[in-house]
Parts: sequence; structure tokens; C-alpha cells
Amino acid sequence: MNSYVDVVVSDAVATITIDRADRHNSLVPALLSELRSAVSTAASDSTVRVLVLQTAGSSFSTGGDVTAFYEHRDDITAYAERTVGLLNEVILALLRTPQPVVTAVDGQVTGGSLGLVLASDIVILTDAATITPYYPVVGYSPDGGWTALLPGIIGRKRTMRVLSTNETITPEQAVQWGLASELVEDDASERAQSVAARIGSLKQGSIKRAKRLVRPDPEEVAAALDAEKQAFVEQIQTDEALEGMSAFLDRD
Repeated sequence: MNSYVDVVVSDAVATITIDRADRHNSLVPALLSELRSAVSTAASDSTVRVLVLQTAGSSFSTGGDVTAFYEHRDDITAYAERTVGLLNEVILALLRTPQPVVTAVDGQVTGGSLGLVLASDIVILTDAATITPYYPVVGYSPDGGWTALLPGIIGRKRTMRVLSTNETITPEQAVQWGLASELVEDDASERAQSVAARIGSLKQGSIKRAKRLVRPDPEEVAAALDAEKQAFVEQIQTDEALEGMSAFLDRD
């Protein structure tokens, strides 16, 4: 059985690394299930003061694995409900962790993988990071917090423009719009560790209360994410989505 998530705890920092690099860290149920367990375990560890989330390879994540969705087209409803449902659980787990989550982003972020960024408390981008929805290309409905969380950060009209035109958000825009905390030239993971070490050296009660007050209400987010899941499941059953997947994958 493949293992897609590695966790290392050192000096009060739990570093969670997603590694499905051969598939650009695209999201499938097995990976999401592992990630949910990793976040839950780290969050409940009394020695952990900060979580660092990072990925291996040249992409942060390309979101849901289109090939896997296409291969499950005969049972697409069940597969989509499970995949998006697990992604929603990961997003909520990240929001609910009492410890801050520092995420390092390098390479492309597409589709539902943006949810991992949106649910993080501090986001470090490299200048090679890009964010693109791809939903109107493949024919999916937005998931991963694109409608549940993103409008609250960058605004409704800007969100709709990006989703409708498949606009790529540059790293500079991501920082300007509040999607990311800072931009570095090379190693986002190194900077994330530095920030995590700084957080770990300070008063934890203060930091945990700050997170609880600053984050969006998890119960409200859960309802919005569930609406995303229902819309995603409905849309992926359409001829438009099947045609979009076929064209995207160059299948006859």
C-alpha cells in the first residue's frame, strides 16, 4: 500500500509532507485519508506547538486527480462524494487545529488543493508558485473552499472573475490579495521552518487564542463546504464534465 504523507515531529514542530510527486501531488481518497489522520494526530500531540505543511516535487498540488475521476466515471457519484468529502474534512481539521498551520507553497496550485492553502494560518510562497482554478476547463464545479473561503479573503467579484475566466493568480497577487503571508525567492519550506520555530518560542496560550478568534467559524465553513460538495457531485455527472475530462486527458 502506498504511503503519501510523512510526518516528522522535532522541536515542537510537526512537519507534514505530502508526497505523490509522480502525480503532481494530485488528490485521491487514500492521500486525503492519510492527510486527515496526520493533521488530527499532530493536533492532538501536546508536544506540538506548530504544524508545517509542505509537498514534495515540482508542484504543490494539482487538485483532484482528473485521471482517477475519469476512471471512476461508472461510479462517479460515490467517488466524487468520497473524494470531496475527505478534502472537506482535511480543510476543517486544519482550521480546527489549536496550533497555527504554516504552509510552504512551491509550484502550481490548482483546483481543490487551494483548500489546503485557504485553511492555513500562515502561507509562504516561492516566486514559482501559481494558483489556477481549472474548473471551467475540465467542467467541474468549484470545491476546496473556492466559494466557501476564498471570497472572504479576496472578495466576491475578484473570486468570480478568477473562477469564470480561469485566471492564474501570480505569487505577487496572492500576497497583495491576502492569500499568502509572504513571498520568498527559493525555499519556502526553509522559511516555513524558521517561522514555525519563532512561533514555537512564544507564549502558546496567546497564540492559540489568537487563532481561534481570527479563523472563520468552522461550523459556517462546514456548511459552505457541504454545499460545494453537493454542487460538485451534481456537475460531475453531466455530459459537460465527461466531455471536459475526456478532452483534458486527450481520451477518445
